[in-house]
Amino acid sequence: MLRTLSRVSELPIIVKQLQKRCHNNNNIIGGCRIFSNNNNNSNSNNIIRNGRYSSSFFGLFQNAAQAGVSKTNNYATEATVQVNRPFKLHRLDEGPATEVKLTKDQALKYYTQMQTIRRLETAAGNLYKEKIIRGFCHLYSGQEACAVGMKAAMRDVDNIISAYRVHGWTYLMGVSPSGVLAELTGVQGGCARGKGGSMHMYAPNFYGGNGIVGAQVPLGAGVGLACKYKGNGGMCLALYGDGAANQGQVFEAYNMAYLWKLPVIFVCENNNYGMGTSSERASCNTDYYTRGDALPGIWVDGMDVLAVRSATEFAINYVNTHGPLVMETNTYRYSGHSMSDPGTSYRTREEIQEVRQKRDPITSFKELCIELGLITTDEVKAIDLKVRKEVDEATAFAKSDAELGVSHLWTDVYSNNLEPKLRGTIAYDIDHIQERKGVNH
Repeated sequence: MLRTLSRVSELPIIVKQLQKRCHNNNNIIGGCRIFSNNNNNSNSNNIIRNGRYSSSFFGLFQNAAQAGVSKTNNYATEATVQVNRPFKLHRLDEGPATEVKLTKDQALKYYTQMQTIRRLETAAGNLYKEKIIRGFCHLYSGQEACAVGMKAAMRDVDNIISAYRVHGWTYLMGVSPSGVLAELTGVQGGCARGKGGSMHMYAPNFYGGNGIVGAQVPLGAGVGLACKYKGNGGMCLALYGDGAANQGQVFEAYNMAYLWKLPVIFVCENNNYGMGTSSERASCNTDYYTRGDALPGIWVDGMDVLAVRSATEFAINYVNTHGPLVMETNTYRYSGHSMSDPGTSYRTREEIQEVRQKRDPITSFKELCIELGLITTDEVKAIDLKVRKEVDEATAFAKSDAELGVSHLWTDVYSNNLEPKLRGTIAYDIDHIQERKGVNH
């Protein structure tokens, strides 16, 4: 039905032919149904997502297709979209929904969140290069769709615990950009008043980033046990990377969670590289969603925010009924493992650039929303300007705010202090003081 194009200029003609046939064939093209709900009820310019790496029309035409499609449905309020890459299942008879609804409000929200995380990480990287941020600093750039998609599916009773790549999660769980960046620079305006830094940020229902590789996985199982003990219907997302997937404590947590039927989703954020090496060189089985053995598993395209949301919604329902599940989000990090790693000794610059151009989660989602008429280019520009202004102001604050005084270093050591003194401070007699000024208080 679709002939090979000899010139990009022919694309508008082909599109019109397909639209005409689509109209006469119940809106079906090549087995993929086209959906869009607009205030004018017009189906003449709807777009399907069927490319491997692109959200553009038919994928293989990418930007050329965008240029050739003339759209009139700029007032869509809701659309139904086919996820780009199919889910892979392990020990499951059925999986997440592949046709997902997206409203205009959701489109604006997800784009804003992903763009904010990207700019936050860019600002953090610059502050580190200026030596204003010290110690370790692990950036999330390229993986934004994983966090935003999971957060979109979470309910108020749900929890999340992760490794140290969590600046974006801290923001999503309620901490302002200034609270994140100020914590990174170690000043009192930070979410933990500057005491925690990059790897130790917390917020309500967010049990932080953990610096010990893989340690958050059994802790996440413990949070799931607490949810089951309380009977509140909540669950816990326990996130770890492909580099941590070979830790023994990960498999111990799988085993206990399965035996106790804990409401835990074990999420392997597979960005294809551990600390200085590829996953193929470090793991004999790189299908991380299958490595729970008896635990069911789902593979999802971690560069597609809607696919991640759909998979997480399915997983939440599953673990609250049957027990734990392993979910692998296949994603990519643009930076090195940490700021001290250039990230180019074990992969090429060309590889990184290709992912940026073809699979970037923010760009592809933006193009999809514009194609569907859910977001206009003017709205995108307005969001970009607002996010840039907010992060720039947060950066200035993080640079100028003061550090805590020395006397505040031993406040709020305990959440619920049962003794008047700090324990274990040999040769010191220090009273415990509760100020409760951190975000998690």
